[in-house]
Amino acid sequence: MAENNEELNTEETDIEEGPDLSMYDSPEIDSKYRLIILAAQRSKQLQRGAQSRTSIDVRSHKPTRVALRELAEGLVKYRVLEPGME
Repeated sequence: MAENNEELNTEETDIEEGPDLSMYDSPEIDSKYRLIILAAQRSKQLQRGAQSRTSIDVRSHKPTRVALRELAEGLVKYRVLEPGME
């Protein structure tokens, strides 16, 4: 049985890496954490039927990828609320 475990551990598997967030650096987005939050919120909007603001086909790409592209192109408007301004 130990031989089977060794065989499983040595098999090569393809793991899809997440998107390279460095391409989405812009002066408006001050941290990768804010980028992730914005992309998640926009992704939810797209999943609920919002129209894409970019040329990417929403049916053939994941909503998160579309949201990241929209953010990179500056097509999503947002504002950062200061504490106490809610």
